[in-house]
Amino acid sequence: MLLTAKDLEIVQAQYPDYRLELVNGEIVIMSPSGYESDEVATRMSAKLFNWVDERRLGRITGSSAGFTLPNSDTRAPDVSFVEARRLRRSPRSFAELAPDLMVEVKSPTDSLTKLREKIDEFLALGTRVGILINPEQRWVEVRRSQQEPIVLKDGEMLTIPELLPGWEVKIEELWSPEFDEE
Repeated sequence: MLLTAKDLEIVQAQYPDYRLELVNGEIVIMSPSGYESDEVATRMSAKLFNWVDERRLGRITGSSAGFTLPNSDTRAPDVSFVEARRLRRSPRSFAELAPDLMVEVKSPTDSLTKLREKIDEFLALGTRVGILINPEQRWVEVRRSQQEPIVLKDGEMLTIPELLPGWEVKIEELWSPEFDEE
């Protein structure tokens, strides 16, 4: 029996402490991310949010915001952006669309292959840009439909001109800071 987004909502209400996704009609429990990967996702989200909110360009959400995609899967990227014109009001439940931008941050237990597959699925369903961030190896991969991925490293600049003209962030600004001992 294939489950639906409504089934996912019911299960999520019963188990609110679990992050769940609906993939191919099955509920998948998402493991917690590592501390560093969540910090990197938060840093990315903050850099996007500050730019987007000030200009009222759309919505930025984190890993708890689910999207019911055109193929009926309900997935949650680590960070997402939806243009204001596509989502005038925040839905109370899952957003029924593919975000314009989705970001996945690799945690120690994640498979790069699975993360790339997730991003490519979003791209096939209407997402315009997918970003994979690997804090362990300090690189960022920008993926677009029917284009070769672009890999960026420290010293380079991440831009997304087709969605956020003028926005940019230095790759090294995404990593967790190290604090000197006092």
